[in-house]
Amino acid sequence: MPMAKPGPDQIRALRAENPKLRARDFAAQHAITEADLVAAHVGHGATAIVADPDRLLPWVGRLGEVMALTRNDHCVHERIGSYLDYRTGAFAAMVLGPEIDLRVFGKHWVHAFAVEELGEDGPKRSLQVFDAAGDAVHKVHLKPQSNHALWGDLIGNMRLADQARTLTLSLRRPAEAARADSLGAPALRSAWDRMTDTHQFFGMVKDHGMNRLGAYRIAGAPYVDRLEPEAVTQTLTRAAEGRVPVMIFVGNAGCIQIHGGPIERITPMGPWINVMDPRFNLHLRADRIAEVYRVWKPTRTGDVFSVEAFAADGELILQIFGYRKNTLAQPWIDLTRALPLLERVPA
Repeated sequence: MPMAKPGPDQIRALRAENPKLRARDFAAQHAITEADLVAAHVGHGATAIVADPDRLLPWVGRLGEVMALTRNDHCVHERIGSYLDYRTGAFAAMVLGPEIDLRVFGKHWVHAFAVEELGEDGPKRSLQVFDAAGDAVHKVHLKPQSNHALWGDLIGNMRLADQARTLTLSLRRPAEAARADSLGAPALRSAWDRMTDTHQFFGMVKDHGMNRLGAYRIAGAPYVDRLEPEAVTQTLTRAAEGRVPVMIFVGNAGCIQIHGGPIERITPMGPWINVMDPRFNLHLRADRIAEVYRVWKPTRTGDVFSVEAFAADGELILQIFGYRKNTLAQPWIDLTRALPLLERVPA
């Protein structure tokens, strides 16, 4: 029989007994979601607010410098900066600042909270957004240099009338397994050759009845090469050692967060491989990488190569591209060509 979900008062009591455990781990331990945990604290440091990114993110832009956090089950992406140049969109909104670079899928922004906790150096303030299943989509952590004077105004303008301490959540959707059609591989490759922009890729594989992982499994060289799982760690290490700037994409159904530029300090810690730079941190469970691919895409401005990692259930963990803005592409191409092949899949 499944464990009964504890009520808000019990959740707060359990949390008080174990305040230092990471919220995600605490939630898993007690068979609740992170959203349940935060909602239980409504009226006790948490306020339910409007989750609509078109209303929330312009307020975040006024907070000045903050830390943006987006994660999936296997990787955490943290970037310090300001939310600048917010652009709404029917399918996806965007934040296009030089440091905070996001793609936002608003239909997955369902529950949101403004959270204030007592820290050793004063109040710790954050904005936390969750999807319909209660999983974290995106978080904004205020820094000491943020505009804390705006915090009260933000809550006053974004506060929901219903300050419920319990949530009605939907079932979590499992990751989509690879979808491919080997008989359609020739047509896929032909369409691949005609690409002129990387953003055409998703529509292309969808038109062929496949998804990203399925297409990678059957495309073969020169479109795709399968790499050893440790190739991701080697990519990060060699990019740091060679000062090769990169773009690192980490996301979930509701948000993709992008780092663009150099990386410097690579720190292994148990199963984690970490980038620990002053304004960018990445925390990756390297032991959960099941498949890695080097992918080539033609564009009107030149060839684009990426290193992309997937979990055993088919979830995309992260993508790493060369950083092409005002930089030469060749050092990145040379780096990817030196990565260890698991097998070469002939076209």
